[in-house]
Amino acid sequence: MTTQHEYVDGNRLAGPLADVFAVDITAASTSCIGCGRRSVVAQLHVYVVGEGYVARCPGCQDPVLRYARTSTGGVLDLRGTLSLQVPLPG
Repeated sequence: MTTQHEYVDGNRLAGPLADVFAVDITAASTSCIGCGRRSVVAQLHVYVVGEGYVARCPGCQDPVLRYARTSTGGVLDLRGTLSLQVPLPG
């Protein structure tokens, strides 16, 4: 028997990733390696795992990004995205 985990949307990453980015990361767009779908971070399905986050593509459910905060810093893994396009002010 498998357990279905509940996810929240990518807006959940706004606070944790504010430590890494000086802009609102939820407005950035990603391109999934698995299916090529382009999504803004706010549309990703985010699973909270302890002190970490796994953001999955809403199309194919492949991991697009992972983030964990440790006692010495933050670890951001973007192996599941072809690109991360961040809108800049001005």
